[in-house]
Amino acid sequence: MNKMIAAGFLTVAFAAAGACETTRVDRGELSDEAKARLAEFEKTGDRRNCLSLTQIDQIKPLSERIFLVRVGLNDYYLNETNGRCGGAGRITSRLQYRINGAPQLCRNEIVRVVDNTTGQTLGSCGIGDFERLVEKPDEDVDES
Repeated sequence: MNKMIAAGFLTVAFAAAGACETTRVDRGELSDEAKARLAEFEKTGDRRNCLSLTQIDQIKPLSERIFLVRVGLNDYYLNETNGRCGGAGRITSRLQYRINGAPQLCRNEIVRVVDNTTGQTLGSCGIGDFERLVEKPDEDVDES
């Protein structure tokens, strides 16, 4: 087992789509790119309290309140945080959180946004429910 997980501490690195979108993402608004990405999915209403850390491949901030979580190759979840996660949209930041017990990221866990260059905490928030998403079918499929 990874020593960081065994010690109860894990860091997840992530990057925003690009520096030009940072201002809008930092204010908590969805950029046009984030809106387009979300438009690829439908919400299922299937909610989970926790996701296994060993299965999470990526956490991508779409705003300071909305994260797109990829589990495995093609499974996605939407997480709407409990409050604003200041700095989550910056390309030079990462998420940090402590885990207690099982290696899972669960609702109400506090995550911190940390600047990679200075190590300073930029903000923090509580994780919300994980809502499963399914990809919308391609609209340009010819059914003749």
